[in-house]
Amino acid sequence: MHSLVRRKIIVPASDLPAHQRLARTLSWPHLLALGVGAIVGTGILTLIGVGADRAGPAVLVSFAAAGAICACAALAYAEMATMMPASGSAYTYSYAVLGEVFAWVVGWSLILEYTLVVATVAVGWSGYAVGFLGGVGAHLPDVLTHGPTVVDGAITQWGINVPAIFIIAVVAGLLMLGTKESANLNTALVILKLVTLALFVAVALPRFNPANLHPFAPFGYGSVAGSDGVKHGMMAASAIIFFAFYGFDAISTAAEEAKNPERDLAIGIVGSMVACTIIYMIVAATAVGALSFTAFANSPEPLALILRGIGRGGVATVVAAAAAIALPTVLLAFLYGQSRIFLVMARDGFLPMGLAKVSGRGTPARITLLTAVFVAAIAGVSPLALIASLANAGTLCAFTAVAACVLVLRRREPGRRRSFRTPAAILVCPAAILGCLYLFTSLQAITQVSFFVWNGFGLLVYFGYARRRSLVS
Repeated sequence: MHSLVRRKIIVPASDLPAHQRLARTLSWPHLLALGVGAIVGTGILTLIGVGADRAGPAVLVSFAAAGAICACAALAYAEMATMMPASGSAYTYSYAVLGEVFAWVVGWSLILEYTLVVATVAVGWSGYAVGFLGGVGAHLPDVLTHGPTVVDGAITQWGINVPAIFIIAVVAGLLMLGTKESANLNTALVILKLVTLALFVAVALPRFNPANLHPFAPFGYGSVAGSDGVKHGMMAASAIIFFAFYGFDAISTAAEEAKNPERDLAIGIVGSMVACTIIYMIVAATAVGALSFTAFANSPEPLALILRGIGRGGVATVVAAAAAIALPTVLLAFLYGQSRIFLVMARDGFLPMGLAKVSGRGTPARITLLTAVFVAAIAGVSPLALIASLANAGTLCAFTAVAACVLVLRRREPGRRRSFRTPAAILVCPAAILGCLYLFTSLQAITQVSFFVWNGFGLLVYFGYARRRSLVS
């Protein structure tokens, strides 16, 4: 039983073997851009359509509720990241504070989260890319623009999302090229993305019609399952839109590559969360006010569709093009984060040690390539709403664990140096835990069951394989 709760001692990155050591090349502007790039993306450019389908105009409150829960989790992440400036995010914190079996469950959940986030963003990017190509007269065959169509459990149309596979390959290649090079390009694309959203607001806000906000909550404020098992209501939408906010946890995976992690990580995590919450509320209010939510619900390119709906087709093409160019910043951030989590799990012995080796450029090229192949296979054949909600389940688990780590360490090591302290932690951390648990209950039943099946399989892997290979004594 002792092995189940043995805790990992975090060693300085400088003490790692040279072939496992990542290059310190990122400053706080890089981390802030990484966070904004990860957060502002599919959630507002694509999932606002899914959220509107579930909540109607009350999707505005859905954004606020999800943002409040994520803000509590972000504060907990900032404290843990600055105390333990090591790669691995929630997996590493759980290993050092809660014990091995908890770390395994969190790490296994993060595999689910990051894999499906990248797949979701790739599918969202595909929607904008196909829309842009159609706007300039270049139409792809329908069968190459989406995965299989499933109706009532049966496949009614076969297909493969080639654009989604293509963009994953491009981003993976960039990450293998080098971390600093990727970060510099990411910063430029983040600026382009913010300009795109500003353009959307400038054009659509003058068409704001208060009548589009009525009825404000056609599906109610809670979370109620329909006959098809899909949950509707304001909190049901929050459980999906939650996806839109949690890119900040990708920043914590960059701890070993930050030049001054104790300062820079807190700036990146908290700063990106504050900036993105403001951006989201402005864009969401503009979207639901400019056009009836029924017109863009479940669209893979809702902002461009809204612009076409108000007669600004030319601007819609520009927005679609800019989104297609800038959305890969989210792919970059999460594919980056996933490869670093895999890297740490390989260092700990849970994955083959050969995957922990970094290239001459200081990047984990092997694990990045393996991750990209795995994710591309999922993105090519998966529907958007399902993979987004399942990704949220893994994230909710990780956020709960990080908030618990803060509370445990506050009691176990109250005098430990904390360069960033979660304000009112006794209130903020329980709020994060309870909020995450509530959002989990708001997910579809199939998502909840799939999450437990995934982790049940993960525990079989742990007891049958990983536990014996653990290098932590």
